[in-house]
Amino acid sequence: MQIDLYTEITCPWCIVGHHRLDKVLAERFPNLAVDIRQHPVLLLPDAPAGGLYIPDLLRSRYGITDPKVAFARPEGEARASGFDLDLGRQLWTYPTQAAHAVILAAAGLNMQHRLAVAITDAYFIEAKNIADADVLADIVADYGFDRHQARAIALDPAQHHRVEEEAIKSADAGVRSVPHFVFGGSIAINGGRTEDEIAAAIQAASGAISL
Repeated sequence: MQIDLYTEITCPWCIVGHHRLDKVLAERFPNLAVDIRQHPVLLLPDAPAGGLYIPDLLRSRYGITDPKVAFARPEGEARASGFDLDLGRQLWTYPTQAAHAVILAAAGLNMQHRLAVAITDAYFIEAKNIADADVLADIVADYGFDRHQARAIALDPAQHHRVEEEAIKSADAGVRSVPHFVFGGSIAINGGRTEDEIAAAIQAASGAISL
């Protein structure tokens, strides 16, 4: 089954979605062959190179003065799926064009999804600056991807432009919130979905494919 997954690396619901998808596939569909394809979404396409301080962003954009209020629900959903997520570890959001470019370059290498999860985990769990080419190069080295090639891609403005074009295609495809899943080219769900909802969508898509 082809699974198209539209995410933004710095979106907390996307790390929850990544881990829930992997958990559901491992526990409920262990014999299902899947091809997970990652597509970029840019929530803050004009974020400065030095990043934005998340408490300031929450205050100016949403009027939230206590970041813990915004963090509580995705942290709780992560715990419900068995993994620790402390959003207070990472208080900066960075431009994601470089990271998305590296992920796009890994398409077809049978590790694109695992790499996307690793970059997202590095951002949230290890509080790393995933806009830094050296940080990205270090991550991809663990997934059999050429470190020097990855660094060149991360620094290439043309590759950043490619990401921006792909993000436009994502919007044109109807992606309005992330994570956005499309199972088998037919069943689409988005947002902070439960494991049961993800499993139901996979099951429905499996039935549609077999018809």
